[in-house]
Amino acid sequence: MARTGRPREFDRDKALDAALTLFWELGYEPTSLNQLKACMGNISPASFYAAFGSKEALFREVVQHYLATYGQVMAPLWDETLSPRDAIEQTLRRSARMQTARTNPTGCLIVQGACNCSPENQPVQTLLAAERKRNRNGIKACVERAVTNGDLTKSAATDTLPALFTTFLHGIACEAKDGDRVKTLDAAITTLMHVWDSLAMKPGSASSSR
Repeated sequence: MARTGRPREFDRDKALDAALTLFWELGYEPTSLNQLKACMGNISPASFYAAFGSKEALFREVVQHYLATYGQVMAPLWDETLSPRDAIEQTLRRSARMQTARTNPTGCLIVQGACNCSPENQPVQTLLAAERKRNRNGIKACVERAVTNGDLTKSAATDTLPALFTTFLHGIACEAKDGDRVKTLDAAITTLMHVWDSLAMKPGSASSSR
């Protein structure tokens, strides 16, 4: 049976966008319910709980909204029409552009959204850690595909590439938050990709030089 009563007094989509911006700027735990309700149009507690259930439930929805919008900068990692090298490079450059854009908060919600949470908010930290692991696995899959394709030589150095690129990817968030602009990060990405090229299989070679 359909529920009856007064329609909600706020635009749910706009409220979700406002909550995303606030969580992105402040992080999960520092963001209070009062701040959330205020940024969502001064909605009442009853409207807030009817629409979103709880602060944690709202944050989980915000994360999914972030991944479906801003988080699409990570999509090249799973695009097998791209070469593994291009997939990683595009991901890094797109991420740097997004995190330094003037149209949204700087940094990355997935990296910085729950850095210092108390034990009762461990599920929120676990949520974001799972997303970071997914990105890490995407980079690892690209490296493994490159080795299988013969683009990279299997070696101890090649085995470190997933950690190297993941560390840089997550580090973009701190650099963007501290004021680095995309031009600086793009130059650093160009230098980083030289590491990949130094490990690339040379045409006609069965293995890299030792």
